[in-house]
Amino acid sequence: MTTIPNTHLLLIEDDLELAQWICDYLTEKSFTVSQCHRGDRAPEQIIGLNPDLVILDGMLPGLDGLDVCKQVRSKYEGPILMLTARDEDMDEVLGLEMGADDYLTKPVRARVLLARIRALLRRHVPATPAPDLPQSSERVQIQGLQVDKSTRTVTLQGQAIEVSSKEFDLLWLLAKSAGELVTRDYLTKSLRGFEYDGFDRSIDQRISRLRKKLGDDPVSPFRIKTVWGQGYQLIRDAW
Repeated sequence: MTTIPNTHLLLIEDDLELAQWICDYLTEKSFTVSQCHRGDRAPEQIIGLNPDLVILDGMLPGLDGLDVCKQVRSKYEGPILMLTARDEDMDEVLGLEMGADDYLTKPVRARVLLARIRALLRRHVPATPAPDLPQSSERVQIQGLQVDKSTRTVTLQGQAIEVSSKEFDLLWLLAKSAGELVTRDYLTKSLRGFEYDGFDRSIDQRISRLRKKLGDDPVSPFRIKTVWGQGYQLIRDAW
């Protein structure tokens, strides 16, 4: 894959020697790379620069990388690749729960880093309005949950629930098929525009955020259930 000219990456890493090595390597591969070395400055840099991709270290001075990811995820829609010095499943789970798109353990191997970056950029598709649904008044009412396509609003027990555009599109597809399995392949194709490749975690991340906003239990979800290896199911009698 040839790098698209002017693809802008933001590297957030406090190890100056490592940061310079990564910067030099990626610059050689035709990326434009900006650097930030403190976690407490990272959210402003991410939002202000709006890069095509963020490489985010997990351990940073001023603000932990996980907290940086949590702060910016609702405002920054590009992919986030997290780096960590620890090889533990819990670190990966936490990073993905906070909204990271992928996870790479140090020591960083140049070709692996490049492959992950290119894969994330290849999978990332800017949000566009769903073309397959008419813009007339469409509404799904499931007990206390109401999802209104015409106004793109969600209410639960009469209370408005703030969701992002991407979260709404996902919830709409689940609500239309409430009680039925909606496969990850279908969701990825409908919402991302390509077939599920076994690695893309964007749908899982949206599910995680929706569960939190809809009062679902992230450990034992009862409103949006995971059908392992297949997809998700919105439970009709859980609202």
